[in-house]
Amino acid sequence: MRKSFLVILAAVLVAGAMPAVAEIQNVTLGAEIRIRGNYYSNTFASPTGRAVRWPSLAGADWLMARPIGTGAGNGVGILSPFSWDEGDNSLSFVEQRTRLSMKADFTNEVSAFIELDSYDIWGEDFRSNYITGLDNRAVSNDDVEIHQAYIEANEMWGLPLRGRVGRQELSLGSGWLVGTNETSAFFTGLSFDALRLTYATDMFSVDAFAAILAENGIAEEDGDVNLYGVYASYLGLEDITIDAYYLLVRDARSLNDTNFTWFAEWVEDMVGLDDYDATNIHTIGLRGAGTIGAFDFEAEGAYQVGDAGQVGFLFKPFLYGDDGAEYDSWAANVEVGYTFDMAWQPRVYLGYAYFGGEDNRDISWLEWWSPFDTPEASVSFNRLFSDWEYSEFFDNTDLTNSHIFRGGVSAMPTESLELLLSVAYFEADETFESPVYWDFGGFRIPMFPFRSYATQSTDSDLGWEAGLYATYHYTEDLTFEAGWAHLFTGDGLTVGNFVTNNGLGFTGGSSDDDADYVYVETKLSF
Repeated sequence: MRKSFLVILAAVLVAGAMPAVAEIQNVTLGAEIRIRGNYYSNTFASPTGRAVRWPSLAGADWLMARPIGTGAGNGVGILSPFSWDEGDNSLSFVEQRTRLSMKADFTNEVSAFIELDSYDIWGEDFRSNYITGLDNRAVSNDDVEIHQAYIEANEMWGLPLRGRVGRQELSLGSGWLVGTNETSAFFTGLSFDALRLTYATDMFSVDAFAAILAENGIAEEDGDVNLYGVYASYLGLEDITIDAYYLLVRDARSLNDTNFTWFAEWVEDMVGLDDYDATNIHTIGLRGAGTIGAFDFEAEGAYQVGDAGQVGFLFKPFLYGDDGAEYDSWAANVEVGYTFDMAWQPRVYLGYAYFGGEDNRDISWLEWWSPFDTPEASVSFNRLFSDWEYSEFFDNTDLTNSHIFRGGVSAMPTESLELLLSVAYFEADETFESPVYWDFGGFRIPMFPFRSYATQSTDSDLGWEAGLYATYHYTEDLTFEAGWAHLFTGDGLTVGNFVTNNGLGFTGGSSDDDADYVYVETKLSF
């Protein structure tokens, strides 16, 4: 019913904005080619699979009595995609994204926009035999996707109201919580199947939107995943924008720990087990950004609350997860810069980011003994659809449960060349209680595999990262970019903490070697 209502509403809005037959007035074509070569050393584990960082021992798995979350591997141990080990493989690849777009303007302030794109890794979608044999990887059904395709109506009913329906990008503010996934490597892009209304004047603007993230209506009566939001901006201050917003992600997919007989299900209902509510992530936030003389600033804060059934479902020490898990976290992002009025226009900046986190993965001696103990999930701030990456190595816009301190300086030696030197320090908010262990060259063996309550806190120090970047604007349409980043790994990163994948991913490696990342990129757009 919810989806049908959105479709009907969209049809009414578009029809209302087209009182007469629209005639085409103008057609604009656009394209973009973005190619980026990436090289990582001492960063990722072997591509054959995630590495086991905390293995179990012969029939006595200390993990089985602990609610670990997605890091658990059914008695295998905690898994990690990272190595931080110079003895492991390096990773190098070239990624390319190609876009073609067309915009058609009609009378009555109506337009249509269609954008096709293809994202590929070089050599992984090659349409010919390589070496002497058949390249089966050339068989691909998703070479070209519809990245955007929407109808837009402006000045609807004579008001400063714009309606847009169809697949479209949503970028709110700086993209801190909702963006387009264009940052750093793995720039696959992000768009939404959505209805969006915008009321904009010279003093303020208000955006309201609804998007379908996953459709499960065929399998479940109420099993969809949806995004709703209202984003308001005040523009009455010169060179300053003040934003306020509310976002809701609702995940109503059903969750069941067991599928027993009717009697067992009745008993579960009586005692309150296996009873998960729909996940509702309510996010309320404020943002201010702009310039004051030579200073510029960006400040944003958000609070999340709501049921976290999808996270609680993952924390099962034995059979049942945490059906009472909830979101209750703060997050903030602040950056202040100053641009000197002199040659090269140097700009210095300082920044800080905080993402609240939980790590309840420890277990006490009494809980270890009690057969009636129920798990407690670890629910950290969810980054939603962020476009911000704070690290080239372990942040794919989902780093959380962290404190991040940043700083740097940029300069423009010429009108076409931009240089940036950046430094960042990362620290875990809540650390992981690892087992008391022996360390054999990074292979850590629990001293007490039969005693899962025997733990010790890991270090909160995730490490330092320094980066040097250069961007050269060859023409208005063609740019070249290159960068190098070095990670000084901290004990909290290599021994491991749950700070990635919105607090559900483990960072532990098999060593503590520093890591490097180098890339070269070119982009042509018109």
